[in-house]
Amino acid sequence: MNTKLSPLLMAGLIGLGFSQTSVARDNIVIVGSSTVYPFSTVVAERFGKSTRFKTPKVESTGSGGGLKLFCAGLGVKHPDITNSSRKIKESEIEQCKGNGVKDIIEVKIGYDGIALAQSNTVPLMELSLRDVYLALAKEVPDPEGSEKLVENPYKTWQEVNPELPANAIEVLGPPPTSGTRDAFVELAMEGGCKTFDWVKAMKKQDKKEYKRVCHTIREDGAYVEAGENDNLIVQKLEANPKALGIFGFSFLDQNIDRVQGAVINGVAPEFESIADGEYPISRPLYFYAKKAHVGSIPGIREYLAEFTSDKAWGEDGYLSDKGLIPMPDEERQKVTDDVRNLNPM
Repeated sequence: MNTKLSPLLMAGLIGLGFSQTSVARDNIVIVGSSTVYPFSTVVAERFGKSTRFKTPKVESTGSGGGLKLFCAGLGVKHPDITNSSRKIKESEIEQCKGNGVKDIIEVKIGYDGIALAQSNTVPLMELSLRDVYLALAKEVPDPEGSEKLVENPYKTWQEVNPELPANAIEVLGPPPTSGTRDAFVELAMEGGCKTFDWVKAMKKQDKKEYKRVCHTIREDGAYVEAGENDNLIVQKLEANPKALGIFGFSFLDQNIDRVQGAVINGVAPEFESIADGEYPISRPLYFYAKKAHVGSIPGIREYLAEFTSDKAWGEDGYLSDKGLIPMPDEERQKVTDDVRNLNPM
């Protein structure tokens, strides 16, 4: 592509704070979720090969980290798009607005399940959400039966549930900046936490305390923050078959020859069970784009069109081959219409 910018394009860039002294970008910059990263990368590569635009630069920073970069401002120093494995928070929207990022285009791309994976060289574990909560929460209901919370005393899975193996609890998972971590604590941890009626009742009495109890992961070594690199988690699961790892179904699907997903509440993490909502730890995936950058950074509108095309995210699209669970046709069409019209949130 010719990197010389037209006077009209340069005028638009200057309007966004792009100075003539700093050469304006002629490629899209994308940051964010490690879960959405593989999907975004595939679209970016195909986009670069099939259009006149340069291949977008895609970086995995985690959902929280990506939104922080995205919301920092407008112009070439800031990303155009951020991937997220959770919906943007109100606090992040306010942060964006405070830095001039006001018209945000939300693109829901499909669904993904969160797997508790283990090496496929060991017997498959069958866990309940309550098992997961009791194994990983910082504080848990008193094992003696009283309605009080105690520091998590469980060292092995068998102590959590006599039907589980006597392996030490060791779970490799994402850091707090990860959308996968956010979704995991909300769906899996809280899902198990509220099986205790007296804790569930706490939500009406003291919502802040309820969230602390249900969402806070233990810090005594049973849960190991393994960064945003899912490949590293797979390597560690192979090295220690008794450990479990947390990552998206799409990554599990890509590494099915090496790892397997634990059954949760009697349901295995599979394409069909996530698509129909039966698998209990599933969530929607998103990316967010700056409307103000459309027309100033070349190719954004066209990239959005490629990502939301049937050949990409449709039921038989190339993203489905990578593990993305497509949305129903009607929902997909609505998002497509919003993207085509650049409708902000």
